[in-house]
Amino acid sequence: MHLCVCIVLIAAHLGSEAVVSGSSGSVEKILPPESCTQVKLKPAGKCENEEECPYQITIPPLTIQLPKQFQLLKKAMTELQSMKETVKQLKSACLSCSFQRDSIGTQRRGDGGTAAPRNESSSNAIQEMKVKMNKMSNSLKNAHTQIKDLQGQVELLSPLRETVKETGDKNVDNMSEKIPKPNSNCVTECPLVNAPIHIIAPRDCSDYSVMKNMKNGVYKVTPDHRNGTFEVFCDMESSGGGWTVVQYRMNGSVNFNRTWADYKNGFGDLSGEFWLGNDRIHLLTRTKDMVLRIELEDFQGVCEYAKYDLFYVANEYLKYRLSISKYSGTAGNALHIDKDYNHDQMFFTTWDRDNDLYSSGNCGAFYGSGWWFNACMSANLNGKYYHKKYTGKRDGIFWSTWPNMPRDNLLTNTRQSFKTVKMMIRPKNYAP
Repeated sequence: MHLCVCIVLIAAHLGSEAVVSGSSGSVEKILPPESCTQVKLKPAGKCENEEECPYQITIPPLTIQLPKQFQLLKKAMTELQSMKETVKQLKSACLSCSFQRDSIGTQRRGDGGTAAPRNESSSNAIQEMKVKMNKMSNSLKNAHTQIKDLQGQVELLSPLRETVKETGDKNVDNMSEKIPKPNSNCVTECPLVNAPIHIIAPRDCSDYSVMKNMKNGVYKVTPDHRNGTFEVFCDMESSGGGWTVVQYRMNGSVNFNRTWADYKNGFGDLSGEFWLGNDRIHLLTRTKDMVLRIELEDFQGVCEYAKYDLFYVANEYLKYRLSISKYSGTAGNALHIDKDYNHDQMFFTTWDRDNDLYSSGNCGAFYGSGWWFNACMSANLNGKYYHKKYTGKRDGIFWSTWPNMPRDNLLTNTRQSFKTVKMMIRPKNYAP
């Protein structure tokens, strides 16, 4: 049996020829199989039936040198593997950064907020949080300082308040000392000693009553030393005297359809018709429990009065809200007829400042005056001054419970008018 075997590595891939390199590094060709003579083939055992025989093939060693491009490929594969490791590490780092960013974003958002679309590093975020915390700390320090300053101011005002109180008490004591006392050595009634009386900062007209023979007129009062002194008209003759007049109507010389600012500051002439001013009425009624007395006279010479043992006007912030109750008198309680016609706890309204309860309009604008309207009124002492009975819209001085008030007549529609109106106040504990 003749057998020639040629085993050529990578021959199947390179075709019928392959380039190899010997020990000298020269390039040689591997010849086709018919020229293979260096392959040794010898039997490895006995043949069976001369058909199948085991053979041992001895192939000489070959040295194959790959071209330079294969070396570059190997280097590239190594670098690629290194790059894969680097990418893997970067990916892990990115996942860690993303987790930190989400945590920081959650802290920034609070409850359900939306984080700002920023790509900041964790170190920058921490630094920003530190800056914010420093700002908050400084703000708290400033607030603490301001609180201390306010406490200091309150402490400074406390002695002043005590001083004012002591001064008032001393004034009362001084006035008490001026009252003459009977001489125990007198057998008969001793004559009164006329001692001079000095009044320091009277708060209202009632403080002038300690002086004898006081006449009606304009005097200065200081109900609150922080708001200065102002002039008022004092009625020292009616019903025991000591009255501070806050409103007076007598001839219609003053227009009472005024602005909010006019009613706030007061208008008119203290010796004639006037409105003292809501700010001043507030100061007078704030420091003491005041009684209001309203005196009315019609053109038939009928005079009646209404007295309220509780009268208070709030400040401008509360829209000069009226508190009035405890009626007595002869004119009737027109300021509180029933729940629908009640002026107690009503805000002050003018044509340019609507604070009434009438939802369809402004009572002050419709009736042409400033007053504590409800929706709208059962009394209005600041209405238009009519010199006689009038017809049409009831925009004049109005007191619904006036005795012998003519009922509305569908034919004549006659309205009652008033000759004089006076509103005056004095302390509830005043003793003539």
